[in-house]
Amino acid sequence: MSANTFLQQEMTVRMVQCQFAVPLILPNIDPEEPSRFLLWPSRGVVSRWRSHGKVHEGDLASTFMPVISCAKLGHCGVSKSNVLNNVINGLGSPSETFLHRGMDGGQLPRRLSNGLVEIGWYLPTGNTARDTFPVPVVISNLRGDASAHEKCLSFLCQTSSAVVVFCGNLREKERQLLASCKNLASKLIVIDLSDTGENENRVVGFTDQNLGQVMGLPRGSVLQGRALSEEELADRLSETLNDLLPDTLKLVSLEAAATLAEVLGLSVDEGVVFKKAMATVEEVLKGLDEGSAQFREKQLPLQGHLWGKLAQVEKEERKQRKEGNEINSQLQKEKKDILVELSSYKMTPSMKNFTDALFTTDKVERTCFLSWMKLKLQLMQIGKQNRQQGLFTNLQIEEQNGILEHSDELTNGTHDDLEDSDDSFCTDSSFEEEQNVITDPQVSNLQAETDQEFGHILQTSTENTTEQQPQEKDHLESTDDMVPEQHLEMVSHKKEIQEEEVIDKGLEQITDPVFEDQNNYLQSGENGSLSSQEKQQNEPQLTLADSDSASSQQQMCQDAGIEDQVTSWSQPFVPDPDWLGLEHFLREMGLIFELTHISPGSGSQNVLRLPSLATDLLFYGIPLELMDGDASNIPMQWLGCVFAELRRRLPQEQCRTRVLTNLGVHHARNAEVFSALLGVKFPEGRQRSTRGVYMVALCPPIDLRKEIECDLLLLIDVEGLHSDNQRNTLIEDNEMATVATGLSDVLMQNISSHADTKFEADFGAIANALLRIKECGSMPVCQLLALDDGINSVLQASQLRRVSDMLQTETGDREMNNAINHYTKTATCMTSVKWPWYNMSLSEPIDPLYSEAVLKLKRNLFGALKKCAAKSAATGLPEIMNRLCAVWDAVRAESFSVGLQNTDIALAFSLLCTELSQWEDSFLEHMDRWHTGASKKIAATKAKALDAMIQNGLMSELKDEAREEVKTEVNKIRSKVESYLMKDGIPNMNTFKPVLMSNMDDLQERVTEVMIQQLDVVIESHCSSTQLSNFETSLEKEQESKMQALVEKSKSTKVLLRDEELEEEFEGVWSEILSNFDFRPSEPDDITARVTHILKENLISRGLQKHLKKLEDIGQNQTSNFYVYDEHFGYRSRLKHMFEDNNRIQRMAAQKLASNLIEEYNQFAADKSSSPADFSDSYIKELLENVENGLKDKTLEIRSAFEVDLKVYLCSAACQDFQKLHDRYAKDTEFLTCISAAKSKYLAQFIYQFRKRDQCQRVAQAFTSMVLKPTALDYIYKPVGMRIVEEIQGQLPQYQSQRAFHQNLLEELIKEDCFESFLEYFQSYDDYRRKKIQETVVAYLCKSTNLDKWRQQRLGEIVGKIAAAVSATAEGTNGVLSDTKPLLERACLILEEDGDVDVPRASLDGPLFSITTEWDRFVTCLMELLAAMRLDLAQEFTQNVDIIQFLQCLPVQPHNSLFNRVRGCDKKCPVCRAPCELENKGHEVHRALLHRPKGMLPHRSCSLSTVSCPESVTESNQGQSNDTEDMTVACISLLSRYPDWSIYPGDPNNYIPIAYWRYVLTRFNERFAEEYKQEAAKIPDDWRKITEEEALNSLKVAFSVEC
Repeated sequence: MSANTFLQQEMTVRMVQCQFAVPLILPNIDPEEPSRFLLWPSRGVVSRWRSHGKVHEGDLASTFMPVISCAKLGHCGVSKSNVLNNVINGLGSPSETFLHRGMDGGQLPRRLSNGLVEIGWYLPTGNTARDTFPVPVVISNLRGDASAHEKCLSFLCQTSSAVVVFCGNLREKERQLLASCKNLASKLIVIDLSDTGENENRVVGFTDQNLGQVMGLPRGSVLQGRALSEEELADRLSETLNDLLPDTLKLVSLEAAATLAEVLGLSVDEGVVFKKAMATVEEVLKGLDEGSAQFREKQLPLQGHLWGKLAQVEKEERKQRKEGNEINSQLQKEKKDILVELSSYKMTPSMKNFTDALFTTDKVERTCFLSWMKLKLQLMQIGKQNRQQGLFTNLQIEEQNGILEHSDELTNGTHDDLEDSDDSFCTDSSFEEEQNVITDPQVSNLQAETDQEFGHILQTSTENTTEQQPQEKDHLESTDDMVPEQHLEMVSHKKEIQEEEVIDKGLEQITDPVFEDQNNYLQSGENGSLSSQEKQQNEPQLTLADSDSASSQQQMCQDAGIEDQVTSWSQPFVPDPDWLGLEHFLREMGLIFELTHISPGSGSQNVLRLPSLATDLLFYGIPLELMDGDASNIPMQWLGCVFAELRRRLPQEQCRTRVLTNLGVHHARNAEVFSALLGVKFPEGRQRSTRGVYMVALCPPIDLRKEIECDLLLLIDVEGLHSDNQRNTLIEDNEMATVATGLSDVLMQNISSHADTKFEADFGAIANALLRIKECGSMPVCQLLALDDGINSVLQASQLRRVSDMLQTETGDREMNNAINHYTKTATCMTSVKWPWYNMSLSEPIDPLYSEAVLKLKRNLFGALKKCAAKSAATGLPEIMNRLCAVWDAVRAESFSVGLQNTDIALAFSLLCTELSQWEDSFLEHMDRWHTGASKKIAATKAKALDAMIQNGLMSELKDEAREEVKTEVNKIRSKVESYLMKDGIPNMNTFKPVLMSNMDDLQERVTEVMIQQLDVVIESHCSSTQLSNFETSLEKEQESKMQALVEKSKSTKVLLRDEELEEEFEGVWSEILSNFDFRPSEPDDITARVTHILKENLISRGLQKHLKKLEDIGQNQTSNFYVYDEHFGYRSRLKHMFEDNNRIQRMAAQKLASNLIEEYNQFAADKSSSPADFSDSYIKELLENVENGLKDKTLEIRSAFEVDLKVYLCSAACQDFQKLHDRYAKDTEFLTCISAAKSKYLAQFIYQFRKRDQCQRVAQAFTSMVLKPTALDYIYKPVGMRIVEEIQGQLPQYQSQRAFHQNLLEELIKEDCFESFLEYFQSYDDYRRKKIQETVVAYLCKSTNLDKWRQQRLGEIVGKIAAAVSATAEGTNGVLSDTKPLLERACLILEEDGDVDVPRASLDGPLFSITTEWDRFVTCLMELLAAMRLDLAQEFTQNVDIIQFLQCLPVQPHNSLFNRVRGCDKKCPVCRAPCELENKGHEVHRALLHRPKGMLPHRSCSLSTVSCPESVTESNQGQSNDTEDMTVACISLLSRYPDWSIYPGDPNNYIPIAYWRYVLTRFNERFAEEYKQEAAKIPDDWRKITEEEALNSLKVAFSVEC
């Protein structure tokens, strides 16, 4: 939002490349100010796409295409942006064009985005299976609720092809806004997302029928999205839009829509300055309609044939001077004539306007002028290519269909159709018309209309622009009742009248590449265009009878040419020889200045200011052309002045310069490479005929400057190598490549394969340049960049790598620290990057590895620049200019043995490098085998490794042998090279023979050095391993003695040592070994200088410089102690205390302070000396800080001399103490580092050995706790549960049978007289019984005393069985080392077999119990632990225990066993839920003794709604006979329904409850009714007379009946 317009354009281009949406309407920070319409940023977006079988390219601002605008009204639960992402990118795509709340950070509150209109483009790829839309589409997205941004919504409705509104629950205002959208929009699509149940204030519950009736929308314009997911909704929306494409929606361009934005009050970013700059561009390009070639001849004459001819003449002069001949008079006359003709040059109008525009003081205007001129020329070229492509396609159609004919004019029907499509910013022309209407491709009526759309931007003069605006304003004020589209149409009509004359002249305007058939093949008789009769004399034209035949013919054309079109999609364009770019005007500007030196006095003041202007442009990022590749000439005077001006502007201390060059053929996309790497913009030679060497100046960041030792980085790009296939440009190509290579510090060789190029030409240009520059005595650091993995690229890269490596003869340049890894390291200089621009469509995904590859390439390039800094100092701009002059002089004189037309030497040299690399590989393999044999000799010395005399003699012998071996093998390679050069058919390469021989010398030196280094490494490794073995032997002895003592201590104290204690013991052993070990001697290092320097800095920082002379005493041997003198006290202090025994008290206090500080130092030095670390400067700093802190806290009146003397004294002592420490560690630092790193391993081994000896105890304890104790507890507790059950059954009769238990349960219930108990009994019969049983078990165990007796008895039994099993395994193992695991497994097996015990042996799996020890000792230890376990368990059994917790630990739960014994049949009466009382197992018919009354159960629990067993509950005894009769009928019905239940009418129990239940029901009738929420039962009077005793008696009588 705060960026300027030009930065916004750069950001927009980058964002579109990454498939992000970009702003179109940017809301103002001040809500009172209008929003801003961003047209300029989108002008820079140029892309390619495939539509209707053809590849198109164009800028997306002026291209006509359907615009789909999306807005939201009301609250929606669907993310509109996410739906649009699925539409524009496809379902499941990882790309996110529009930000939405489902993304990371998408939930942040909006502050600036409400009211923002952002757009994203969908461009088809031609793959119908993948493309969402068949044509390019613009999707705009209005952020926030559209009701708060009515102006933006109105603008979108009037400028869009279709408007999609996401509707939530709408209020009256929002409904009216939706109705206005329907009136303004060409096509309205509503997505209903309203919630019918939540919002009471909404006006319309959107359904298809309601919305169509209320809003008057056509059928299919409303999508129901309430029940759809975002993905499904996106799919539905895509289908709807596809139904409208391509022949229903009107076409819109952003450029023309900007006019309506101004009418509606939006602020368009292209203001007066932009329009003025655009008008200036039109003035500069006036006359371009005659053709690029004619324009260049008239307006840019200096870069014509005279400039190239002058270069040829000067080259001939150089050649003649080089040969020592006199210059030919004819040649002199020819040069003079050329100079005379050039002297007559006068600046053309275009160049006058161009330079005046650049000289303007308004930087914004100049920037706009340059940007628009570049874009204008690019778009004109794109339009021309699209028209040529359309003509070629149409001719193919005509030839394939055999209907090629001549036609003078279009049919009236077609002409009428086109008249209807006249609109200022959009057209209703369909994609179908694009296929149907095919006419002459040069001039058309629709092209004139499209050109008129650019009228407000591409004005022919500033006056026309300024005059037109008031007229438009007045006209708009007088037409308030007209819709904005009509306003815009009238404005555009005025522009059309103003531009008729321009159009009549046939000015080449930018046409829409998508609808090029419309723009190029139609005519107009109304707007002043030429008729087809005037334009198509004797030219073939295709006339179509109707649209059906046109469609079929167009389809045939697509099918026939699909393969060629796919190829054209992926392959780069052929350069256009008539291309005109900004670089041509800049070249002309340089030649104008160059002319002032050819014809002195001809330059005006402005001409002399051109170098300064070029320097400004260079700082702005506009490239400077170093060499004109078309004329093969360099304007030396021009470049010299520009370089001088550049040097003048740069600070003198910031002139260190490096040159990075990108060298590649024209299809290698050199400009795009630099743009992707460093963001600079070079002229793109991919689609144009521009040939030349261009330079851009780049100032690296400060931190990078330090690394590469460079303040100014010059980037050189070579464009146009092998771009002209019509003529032989071998000489010119070699000249450009040689000049660029000669200027380079780092040369990036850009390699790309192409079907139309020859390997010899591409390879030869770069290789010959390297050979020539090497011949001149310099060689850049080379980097290889492969843009693809084609066979040509791989072959060319490998060959160039070998050639570059061969020519870098110096060791530092060859990256050869290790000869064995030479070719591997060289390969890292080649980076393979598959660039994303092969897929030019914005809808094509970019390889995610692209960024990583570019970053790797950038690191390699900066690494090469660092290498240059290490090799040589950076030069200045004058040296760069001198280098250019020298290289150009050599090129013009052809002072090279490799001629500019010679390609054989490069290929032959490359083949020789290939052969040489193979010979070097064989040589290195041979030396590797020799090195292996030498290593074996060194290893054979063994114990003599530490004998210095023996080792020195062996090393001297092996090094001499290595030198001789390397020399012999390299001489063989030299002989092979000389023999190769002498072969017949090999070009003369004697010039490079010294390079080859130097390379052999370099190879010999490097390999010899590497061999010697490796021998040193081997001998050092052998000595170190021998010394390490001696150290480990000494350490093992010390550890053994210490371990024996520790074992005895552990045995006597019976205390297990902790790891911390063992580590302390090991530290003592380690320090003892280090102090007594015989390290190898090394060079002494005195630390006195380091200590003195630290003390000096300390005194200076404290302002005590006057005492620095005392530092000379540091390091001298101190034999006396530190004494306090009178000089340490001030004069006043001595005068004050002079009568106190000659100041004795003060001196004693100071002496005591000094003694305390010295004592602290002694302790400090002792601690540091005992630590296993070398001396550090931090020791002295800490010492001085301690002294300062000690003196700070005292109140003595002492002078600074006391502090200085004390510090000098302590530092002298520190030099002596810490020198010993340093000498000890400096004897063999590497070895000490090695053993220090392995210290943790030695410590672990020490602890392991100790633990291994003590492991017998640990394993026995683990076996006891993990195996024996669980076995004993299982043996003890396993039968306890069943014993408890048996005792309870024996003592309590109610647990003898099911009926006895049930009877007892009912008796306890009636005695308890608790309604909750009865309710629990009815609702959870089984759970209630379990609870009662568990209460019985707990109560029994609380009273019983047999539990402890049982456990003690079982404990004695299991301990005896375990002891017997272990003893059985100990027979015959006395004193024998055995593996404990098999023996323990055997003991467990014996225990299981003989003791009838279950042993958990799963714990024995694994390495825990697999140790080697004396088994009899292990058995003894095990027996002791077994006895201890018995005592612990016996004591545990005597303690009070929680019965509930105890029961949970039992394997067999007593209450569960008792429940299963008294459980009985689980079936219950289907009517009253009474349990079955039959005890015999397997019975098929069930019977209940005690049926329950109806009032005790809820009505819903009864299976039959009208009948229950106790029917007489609600009736009196007087009607018993009738009741019985009725009950008989009911029971018969029950019997038929439940045949497995015994419910007979003759059994009174089936319908008369026993007294027990009658008593209970009478007692709790109201409680049952309240619980079940039903009416209470009617209780007969005689029931109320039943007593508890009668109820219990009835219970006994009922259970006494035999079932």
